[in-house]
Amino acid sequence: MNTPDTPATPGFDRARAGLWASLQKHLAPLYAAETAFLKASAFAADFPFSAGSVPAETLAEYWRSRHTLRDLYTDETAQLDTLTKAIRTKGYSEAEKKQLYLLLLGYFDIAASIFGLLETHIPRPLPPDEEWAETDARFDRIRKFARLNVKGIAGLLTLPA
Repeated sequence: MNTPDTPATPGFDRARAGLWASLQKHLAPLYAAETAFLKASAFAADFPFSAGSVPAETLAEYWRSRHTLRDLYTDETAQLDTLTKAIRTKGYSEAEKKQLYLLLLGYFDIAASIFGLLETHIPRPLPPDEEWAETDARFDRIRKFARLNVKGIAGLLTLPA
């Protein structure tokens, strides 16, 4: 992606390839957790569903699957936070950082669609889950930070025509 006029920062190509490989590796457990959660919540025709109308064994499987997905959400968010901080602190050019943030944003979009199931596929009443709420806020903050770095401050100051 670098033009002949702008040589890559030493190690950038390796970092980009490593980030790409890492994100691809993270997709497999993400898709597996999504499949398991959708299977565990397949009993419900509509959401939110009434927890009282679901057999105990089915509801227990739903909660196991939900907790697995929520734990993955927490872990992935922590790793994305670490990656974002690493990109920010490395000595890459702004264009190189944008490339890395764009890779992250693609993963963010996929992850958000899957982790969004934790908000839509719910029972009524849903017990409070502070860990999920904190993770959700952190995920959103990190994603907004990555978007800001791709768009840039100048992009925020430009008014739409």
